[in-house]
Amino acid sequence: MGIINCTPDSFYHESRKNSSSTILKKAQSFINEGVDIIDLGGYSSRPGAQNITSEEEIKRVLPFIKDLKKEYPSIPLSLDTFRSDVARIGLENGIDIINDISAWEIDNELLNVISHYKCPYILMHMKGVPQTMQNDTNYTNLFIQIVSFFSKKIKILKENGINDVVIDPGFGFGKSMEQNHQLIHQLEQFKILEKPILIGISRKSMIYNKLNINAKEALNGTTILNTIAIQNGASILRVHDVKEAKEIIELL
Repeated sequence: MGIINCTPDSFYHESRKNSSSTILKKAQSFINEGVDIIDLGGYSSRPGAQNITSEEEIKRVLPFIKDLKKEYPSIPLSLDTFRSDVARIGLENGIDIINDISAWEIDNELLNVISHYKCPYILMHMKGVPQTMQNDTNYTNLFIQIVSFFSKKIKILKENGINDVVIDPGFGFGKSMEQNHQLIHQLEQFKILEKPILIGISRKSMIYNKLNINAKEALNGTTILNTIAIQNGASILRVHDVKEAKEIIELL
């Protein structure tokens, strides 16, 4: 899954695209490198990111959804949003998958939208909201609490006719650096939920802070942890660098 951010403030500068030509060029580059899914987002969810209105989010993503669907109709498009109105407009204009960081806890109506369209849904664990999620990273038992969270949410989704669910442990979303690394090594245990696992660790602070580098220098670390993730049962790698991720998959 290749990341394209229609935002001015996503943490990794190279993922930010804000014109039709740059987005189509990036998409073509991803396709040449063997991308399976393109993930489009108009809301930066990095720690402490600025909150924007849903109108602004729609304004950022809608033109590019249309452009990508017109130019590359066979590539599945995922929309990274936690808002029901953004999701609805996206699905009406060709979005295939909803990638929700909030598990519909910020906007309850999102569950109804997903249920109506019966689209594949990426269910992520986050503690709090993007603006405050790193303020409290205390857990009684990290793994058990996250599995319990997923189990309850999957049950609700099933009751609403949604079975095509991918789980995402939410690296960096209300977890300390140590907790993020713990989850990578416990990943195989998430198989108890019998759902595909998505890993989104590309160039994140759990890599560059650990190595005392920056996001631009974190590709090698990303590759190492993505390799461990695939070996421990990950099904989808959400990345800024498709070529390197595809090489991991091919070699393993």
